[in-house]
Amino acid sequence: MSTLFLDNLKEHAAVFEALPALLPLVNEAGALMAQAVKAGGKVMFCGNGGSAADSQHLAAEFTGRFIKDRAPLAGLALSTDSSALTCIGNDYSFDEVFARQVLGLGRAGDVLVAISTSGNSRNVLRAVDEARALGIKVVGFLGRDGGALKPLCDVAIVVPSQVTARIQEAHILIGHTLCGLVEQHLDLA
Repeated sequence: MSTLFLDNLKEHAAVFEALPALLPLVNEAGALMAQAVKAGGKVMFCGNGGSAADSQHLAAEFTGRFIKDRAPLAGLALSTDSSALTCIGNDYSFDEVFARQVLGLGRAGDVLVAISTSGNSRNVLRAVDEARALGIKVVGFLGRDGGALKPLCDVAIVVPSQVTARIQEAHILIGHTLCGLVEQHLDLA
């Protein structure tokens, strides 16, 4: 009988035991995101693969509902528009698929949540470059050592793991927590 499930649980538990150290950063990110939404801005999410799925999931928690029924909040996943992704990828390059959307949709006062388990995804780095140029705050959901993205983020939340699956598991917990914090800050929860 395989012990893979038990091995994964053990690894997961070890990562999650280290997450309380991220509390100040998670609280800071939640306040930043709530401030943007309260001022009429939006929270944009971007990432690749599983991080793209997390982007969609968290944006849906904003526009749908999270803890209880409430008005929709401005959240947008930049990975969901296949026409924009293929147009930009074809006409420019895959490195530009998020950056061009940030340029077209983002405004000073918004927040970009840049999700990359390595911290080195080129298209996410390009989106962060454009966000910073526009006065958009950047929250990083990162892993490993934070990569090249870490110093570019206003708030860099680095999950202390080398394993992509464990990093992504922590990212979704942190993302759910941020949704709850935004609701708390806006007196919606």
